[in-house]
Amino acid sequence: MLTPRRLGLKTLGLAIAAMGTAAASPGDPVISNGARTLQELTRRLAAIPRRRDFKTVPMILDHRDLWDAAALDAVLQYTSGPKQSWDNTELGPWLTTMRNSMNNQIWSFNHPDFLCVSVTRGSPLCALYDDAMWAKYDLAKLTGGKLARNTLLKAPPAASSDPTDYQNPNGAFSADADSIESLQRRGAVFLACHNAIWGQSERLIATGSNPDKLSADALCADLSNHLVPGVVIIPGAVGTMVELASAGFSYIR
Repeated sequence: MLTPRRLGLKTLGLAIAAMGTAAASPGDPVISNGARTLQELTRRLAAIPRRRDFKTVPMILDHRDLWDAAALDAVLQYTSGPKQSWDNTELGPWLTTMRNSMNNQIWSFNHPDFLCVSVTRGSPLCALYDDAMWAKYDLAKLTGGKLARNTLLKAPPAASSDPTDYQNPNGAFSADADSIESLQRRGAVFLACHNAIWGQSERLIATGSNPDKLSADALCADLSNHLVPGVVIIPGAVGTMVELASAGFSYIR
């Protein structure tokens, strides 16, 4: 049975779909009751639609409607902290280091409202596309052979373990739970660099992985439309890092 609240959310979801936008939530949050500001940000981001009806996208984004401006504003305006931004450019232990930082800040330093943000470009950006894009463009090639398929996205079974047992070495906050969805549910935000999406579009065209013979601006639009739920498109990583620094985010490369 649908409660009035769930029915309202379902209706909102149908309305968003009709508008050609994407649902913003990757799943039920796993955030402690003490992290009230982070809970509020997570709810706010989930309520902000993401435009995913692009036909073409220019090389330089010069209007706010070309990126997820409202969602990025919500991140930049986050009033609690500490706040940390990661410049994730290479596949490897990037999700593990983010998880470790979150665990330390929350339980070691007692900052439950700690906000962890991934400024994502390079090969890690491939993990933010859905399976349709992996199949259509053979995105495994863009990972240098490190991934045959997108194994970094979905939350593994360990992520559903009892969240009150935070010391469980195989639980929801362990290496067994490392994934993009797992961290999103904990309040982490993944930003997708438009400049990197454009660059990947050009590379796919150059290597012949372009079954529809799209132009760079159309292929970039196709990739942008197929980012997974919760992701925030930004104009570019290095430019946005300036905004994050001005908003009080510490920078980690």
